Amino acid sequence: MESVGLVQPYQARKRYLCPGCQGYIEMGEGHLVVVPEHSPDLRRHWHRACWHRERRRRHGRRH
Repeated sequence: MESVGLVQPYQARKRYLCPGCQGYIEMGEGHLVVVPEHSPDLRRHWHRACWHRERRRRHGRRH
């Protein structure tokens, strides 16, 4: 299980690499931060659409 937090555009002060698409999340771009419950050091920053696609994939849904 993981916790998912919303990063507002004004809070996005760094550039991150999205693990879903390997594209950049630019400074000032709202996105999600996903933190594994038992491994907070493995947190990752995701584009919203990429994370929603990943969640559907993990749960076996295609649409």
